[in-house]
Amino acid sequence: MQPSVVFILITVMIDAMGIGLIIPVMPDLIQEVQGSNLASAALWGGVLSTTFAVMQFLFGPVIGGLSDRFGRRPVLLISLVVMALDYLVMAVAGSIWLLLAGRVVGGITAATQSTANAYMADISAPENRAANFGLVGAAFGLGFVLGPLMGGLLAGFGTRAPFYAAAALAALNGVFGYFVLKETVTDAIRRPFSRARANPMGSLRQLRRLPGLGRLLMVFFIYQVAFMVYPAIWSFFGKARFGWDPAMIGLSLALFGIMMAVVQGGLIRPVLRLLGERGTVVYGHVFDIAAFLALAFVTSSTLALILTPLAALAAVITPALQGIMSRAVSADAQGELQGALTSLSALAMILSPMVMTGTFAWFTNADAPLWMPGAPFVLSALLMVAGLGVFLSGPKVQTQNR
Repeated sequence: MQPSVVFILITVMIDAMGIGLIIPVMPDLIQEVQGSNLASAALWGGVLSTTFAVMQFLFGPVIGGLSDRFGRRPVLLISLVVMALDYLVMAVAGSIWLLLAGRVVGGITAATQSTANAYMADISAPENRAANFGLVGAAFGLGFVLGPLMGGLLAGFGTRAPFYAAAALAALNGVFGYFVLKETVTDAIRRPFSRARANPMGSLRQLRRLPGLGRLLMVFFIYQVAFMVYPAIWSFFGKARFGWDPAMIGLSLALFGIMMAVVQGGLIRPVLRLLGERGTVVYGHVFDIAAFLALAFVTSSTLALILTPLAALAAVITPALQGIMSRAVSADAQGELQGALTSLSALAMILSPMVMTGTFAWFTNADAPLWMPGAPFVLSALLMVAGLGVFLSGPKVQTQNR
């Protein structure tokens, strides 16, 4: 594997770790800086998480557009430097407002996943892009596993230790990238920075003009909303249904993340060869519908632990969709496309937790007409049915970029 590709995968992994690394220490940290109770800390934790996602949504197209204009290398390296400094600021923050400012900057720097995907598109032949996007997804899955685990272990050294570790990781990866990352944006594909395209709605409007791409963007968004059921309600679901403690919840999430990394990093290649990109998207939807319904009604803790990693076998949807869409846009618009996808993912991160936790609360409160902790998974299954219907409702997307 090329050193530059290793750098890209580490960058995406660090982006994912930034989301989960601080989760184990967040309650204690907020109480520490505010002197508040746990309920108040939980409310502020929600504000910090939403702020992070909002910044990713707003700045995904900006970062992607800047990389189309100035190149992938400077955008990625500068973002890592700023990310390292941001974590250092959060490590010494003595007020909730400084933590909030840190999450604002952190959300912006974590929007570089769009540039990382654009880099992979630049160096990949069209027929290999879906598989290489799978590597990016695998790196994200690995970060999803390592973040909470690492944060929990480092918490033993104090609430600030995870932030220092994250700063060190970002800085070291920036140094590594400085020596190995080659620029892939040439004058032949360089495009001017457009303010109209650099906002989430403007970027999506531009891309929707391509035949069939608007439909695929909708499928991508529906899938992201459905998938976010895991981080949104899994800990609540595990405790309500099985009485799991935090250690068991962490273990189950780690199993899911590991299998997700295996699927997107390795198994997706034979699946793509066997089914093609379009068939892979259909398979993923059908499998996810079955997995969500199984999790919704399972009552055995052991069976749930078996189902959790198996559910990740549907994680082929995102790279397959990215592969189809990447070949539908020109070479000079790869950053714009990936920026739009990053914004859609962030928008799903903003919307889905509110919907999923609201559904969970409705079906688990004292006066619920039907006690059903798995109700959010039923909702996700219905969303996947809708997404599959949208995907199958139109013709194949025309290829522009070969």
